[in-house]
Amino acid sequence: MTCSSSRYSVSMAPSNYRNKPESTLGIVPIDMTQTRSFTPDQVARYARHLILPEVGGAGQRKLLNSSVLLLGAGGLGSPAAMYLAAAGVGKVGIVDFDVVDASNLQRQLLHGNDDIGRPKVESAAETLRNLNPDVEVVAINEHLNSETAMRIFSPYEVIVDGTDNFPTRYLANDAAHFLAKPLVHGSIFRFEGRLALFDSAKATGCYRCLFPEPPPPGSVQSCAEAGVFGVLPGIIGSMMAFETIKYLLDIGRSMIGRYLLFEGEEMSFRELRLRQNKACPLCGENPTVDSLIDYEAWCGTPAMEPSEAQAS
Repeated sequence: MTCSSSRYSVSMAPSNYRNKPESTLGIVPIDMTQTRSFTPDQVARYARHLILPEVGGAGQRKLLNSSVLLLGAGGLGSPAAMYLAAAGVGKVGIVDFDVVDASNLQRQLLHGNDDIGRPKVESAAETLRNLNPDVEVVAINEHLNSETAMRIFSPYEVIVDGTDNFPTRYLANDAAHFLAKPLVHGSIFRFEGRLALFDSAKATGCYRCLFPEPPPPGSVQSCAEAGVFGVLPGIIGSMMAFETIKYLLDIGRSMIGRYLLFEGEEMSFRELRLRQNKACPLCGENPTVDSLIDYEAWCGTPAMEPSEAQAS
């Protein structure tokens, strides 16, 4: 239970925390010397960040000066975008070329009934701007492909991939690698979700290290065909935002080198260790992929827009 005032947060901590210093538990004052560049509204908005030693004024300022690109304004993109904007990430780009459909509303919380038929990036941008006016929201209503990816990715520090088709996943992985940008990857299927953070330019592995080649066309059902539990993208998308913010602030234990598997029916997590594959054609010792390719031809399947797959 927590009680708060404008400058203090009073926390009733579990008994095993009673010996911790007052600076991390109990009554924690906001260090006002770190908030001089913030408006009163910002101090109020970000108060719960400002009292966290891991964030504080310096960390919040870093977030406000950061930029993140979201691939898709669908199921995963919705919670990820909302938490990134609420946290005060200063520039949030969203690329999507789909329109809102009634079947999206079971899980895609950026959109509502009145948005059906509207471009998703427009609906998403309106929601995020209303959520936090501090955030510059860039709506990119165009196809993401080999011709556009490098230009679209370039202005952003972190790429967050919530797509649900193999051509776009490989495209995102390769473009992020060539631009030396970290890639937060999330995926969902029925009751299962996966999460990873790739920073392959630093020889820590990439999506191709896990999956060197796409599956045969038609061998894997899409979420539109197999279904997806409505709450699932909220869980995975929130973790994608969590990991992105940790990366921007350089706090905690990174997901780099780890691959997280979530099984919702059993409410269980498993973690796999991810290493760079020395034979990886993209980030290995003797790479053969040195530019973006025709991913639709390579995968043998069309690249649906990030949210066209109905569960991205």
